[in-house]
Amino acid sequence: MDELDFNDKTVLVVGGSSGIGNSIAQNFRRRGAQVHVWGTRANAAAYADSADSDLEGLHYARVNVADADLIEATRVPFARLDVLVLAQGTVLYDRQEFLTEGFKHVLDVNLTSVMVCAQKFYPLLKDAKGALIVVSSAAAFHSTRGNPAYNASKTGAFGLTRTLAEAWARDGIRVNGIAPGLVETKLTQVTTANPKRLESALRGIPLGRLGTPQDMANVALFLASPLAGYLLGQTLLVDGGMLLA
Repeated sequence: MDELDFNDKTVLVVGGSSGIGNSIAQNFRRRGAQVHVWGTRANAAAYADSADSDLEGLHYARVNVADADLIEATRVPFARLDVLVLAQGTVLYDRQEFLTEGFKHVLDVNLTSVMVCAQKFYPLLKDAKGALIVVSSAAAFHSTRGNPAYNASKTGAFGLTRTLAEAWARDGIRVNGIAPGLVETKLTQVTTANPKRLESALRGIPLGRLGTPQDMANVALFLASPLAGYLLGQTLLVDGGMLLA
């Protein structure tokens, strides 16, 4: 028996149009799952110019998760859901998160939408005895001086993962999370595209390299599989040892 076989399983990856979420979506597709993704652009073709997007074989829908009403109103084309991955995320630089408008926007995308999506799909996850995976961040475990909203939202997602895990365990839903370290995506280009910042960051990572979206996707596959059948409410820090020091 291949415990990483997801044939006949249905997976939804919110934020699955690019970056970490996209790698997670493709990982499940390669393992046989029917995979749906939500993104922000008009259609799948609109991602043709995105280096970290591969929507081949995925079922795409445009849903702006910053708007809770839109999440709740979105009709879904499946009647069963085995795995829900909440990988949506945004960050604002140049001190925009210190302003109320910016702070609220980041919280809406990174935290409020996590709860709204989880609640929307709770009945389907309960019916399937499914798995919910919340992608937070290593930022939940340390300060991020220039990004108070990102930090607060990811810390909140970490806490929400534990709380939903306890609340829904008796319903057969396993809730766990992933906290990526420094992964090369469009959200981290402020560091990865700056040679001096990148050099400094790599000195603080014992494995000596950036994380990749595929590194995170492999952990997601594990968390959704029977191999993690007795794991509940945990957020796995996948950071190459960055926070060991």
